[in-house]
Amino acid sequence: MGDPNVIVHGVVPPRDILLQFISDNPDRASKREIAKAFGLKGDTRVELKDVLRDLEDEGLLQKSRKALMRPGGLPPRTVLDITTRSKDGELIARPAEWPDDGGVAPAVLIRQSSDNRSKSKTPAAGLGDRVLAKIFPNKDRSGPAYTARVVKIVDKHRNASLGVIRMMPEGGARLMPIDRRGEEMQISASDLGDAKDGDLIEADVLRGNRFGLTRAKVLSVVGSVASEKAISMIAIYSHGIPHIFPKQVLDEAEDAKHASMTKREDWRHVPLVTIDPADAKDHDDAVYAEPDPSPDNPDGIIVTVAIADVSYYVKTGSPLDREALQRGNSVYFPDRVVPMLPERISNNLCSLREGEDRPALAVRMVFSKDGKKAGHTFHRIMMKSAAKLSYQQAQAAIDGKPDDKSKPLLDPILKPLWHAYAIMKRGRDRRQPLELDMPERKILLKPDGTVDKVVIPERLDAHKLIEEMMIQANVAAAETLEKQRQPLIYRVHDAPSLAKQEILREFLAMLGIPMAKGGQVRANSFNGILAKAEDTPHQVMVNEMVLRSQSQAVYSPDNLGHFGLNLMKYAHFTSPIRRYADLIVHRALVRALGLGEGGLSPEEETQLDDIAAEISTFERRAMAAERETINRLIAHHLAERVGQEFEGRVSGVTKAGLFVTLPTYGADGFVPVSTLGSDYFVYDEARQALIGERHGLGYQLGDSVDVRLAEAIPLAGALRFEMLSEGQKMGVAMRSFHKSGRRGRSAPKRPGTRPPRRR
Repeated sequence: MGDPNVIVHGVVPPRDILLQFISDNPDRASKREIAKAFGLKGDTRVELKDVLRDLEDEGLLQKSRKALMRPGGLPPRTVLDITTRSKDGELIARPAEWPDDGGVAPAVLIRQSSDNRSKSKTPAAGLGDRVLAKIFPNKDRSGPAYTARVVKIVDKHRNASLGVIRMMPEGGARLMPIDRRGEEMQISASDLGDAKDGDLIEADVLRGNRFGLTRAKVLSVVGSVASEKAISMIAIYSHGIPHIFPKQVLDEAEDAKHASMTKREDWRHVPLVTIDPADAKDHDDAVYAEPDPSPDNPDGIIVTVAIADVSYYVKTGSPLDREALQRGNSVYFPDRVVPMLPERISNNLCSLREGEDRPALAVRMVFSKDGKKAGHTFHRIMMKSAAKLSYQQAQAAIDGKPDDKSKPLLDPILKPLWHAYAIMKRGRDRRQPLELDMPERKILLKPDGTVDKVVIPERLDAHKLIEEMMIQANVAAAETLEKQRQPLIYRVHDAPSLAKQEILREFLAMLGIPMAKGGQVRANSFNGILAKAEDTPHQVMVNEMVLRSQSQAVYSPDNLGHFGLNLMKYAHFTSPIRRYADLIVHRALVRALGLGEGGLSPEEETQLDDIAAEISTFERRAMAAERETINRLIAHHLAERVGQEFEGRVSGVTKAGLFVTLPTYGADGFVPVSTLGSDYFVYDEARQALIGERHGLGYQLGDSVDVRLAEAIPLAGALRFEMLSEGQKMGVAMRSFHKSGRRGRSAPKRPGTRPPRRR
């Protein structure tokens, strides 16, 4: 291997030196910085781009925003949880969120600055803190893979823990952690309060002796661990989601006064309406549409989208602002919402309530009759919602079944909105965003918090109308800020990596569906694949695989475009009550357009990289918490049905076994490969299948199967199934893709084996 310290300027270095440089310099791993480091210009920059793309194709590099990194590595800036100390007393952290299929999260050694002359102010972090950190490779091979310098403390350790009480025969109790990284603690009888065996409790962590278990004291009893009402609290605590507003934040919210008309246009005469889920408590957005009277735009339309003016109430650096950034977004569970902002702000002052004056930022968009946007303008306004409608209510009125409330709105408001959507849809159809058919399931609870049923809500034109109008408003925000040369945070979605494209191509080849090789793939390329699979037995399977091939959308101050929506410029603008990214975009618009107070500060501009890294992490945190809660609820619901048989579908294939989804419940369970039979099963990655080596019978992604529920563990959200269906004839497994295999029933099983963690 070449010496990465030897840089020959003006010449593209060998691949091994490039890889070493990227590993050693994660903060300088963009194509521009690499070219600068090696003195590359002109044609050599093009050559560098080709070499880096080859390394991506081979899976030796992956893209993180505009930077490159080694697979499984950490980005240059990320959010860490400080979880423990090394034997030398140094702080050790791990990524706050890490994908289930990413293996063990890497350990990170927190650097403590010992140089008093250092100009950088490194915050003094401690055990239990959540921090934003700059990441460096650790050159000490005997220690963790990375070191980190703390940029700022995101959340101080609140000295509280969640766990399950286990009473001890000798008196007192143990607190059993609900987080696999948590520690067992000791609770004396005098510190138990009203807690009983099996209760899920919140505990105050006490200072203990140097040796033995840490001591704790019961603060509150959340409820019986057997209760569904405790399940969302487990996710809240295990992911460190702030859920209690500090007093100063609540005080600031209570002291807030209604917005004045200063530097606002009076739009209270415009009949804007909100269209939301029937149970919505806060209303971010309102819409209105009308014909364009301009003779230069025959049969054109004007669409107005008004968004709650949160930036007026949540000022940069205020307690409200700091708490909102710590949360990043609202988190939605079947039994509760953990809001980003206190109720006084989110459900009252900023919510676009029917018949009440409310401040808003509005965008007025003009479209030609063929759906092309001719222009747009932003306005800071005072509005008064003409009506609050549900999706079902608005759709029923359009379908000829208006109720007393929607009937008078049908001709003047609803029909023009649907006409506008028909025109905008022409533009959407021409743009051809990715059209995956992946229906969402919703858990409905009974009054006592137990699961009632799982439903797939009907996808109405009313949903699509609001979605398209919000997308266009988001595009308008990004375009305006770029034109004003105002820094912002984009919502970016990169194209699928070439490595993932190759896996998808090989899989589709097994089904006889061609996929072009090389070149710049576009969203409509995938739509063609989905169309070929429609109404075939492979439809669900192909949709799953196309989804898995996609990159993850993130927030970034660098614009990479949005691949899935097939848009060059895109920013989140339409939900500032529940997303911090949208609040940043609102502040940027206020500043760039001179719309009054509440604009983006110069200090915030310099922090956009850090803010984007934080809120991207918090978004993943919310998604994981929501998913785990649903898994636990379903596992709890099915815990008394162990031994029953269910119809399922293979939703995931690994060398360790099969994931099977029960469509009725939307729940995933695992079938260990060791229970599939006496054959030797080989994992065929191209086919996404496990295939018996001797008999050629196997199971493939998308297969319909019958399973028996063997075990349910509600706390872990885990289900384990036994396969009842015989495998299908699949021929010889393609071992070149993955040579790992597992024995079937002939292999001895370990007693007491728990179901594996969900993907």
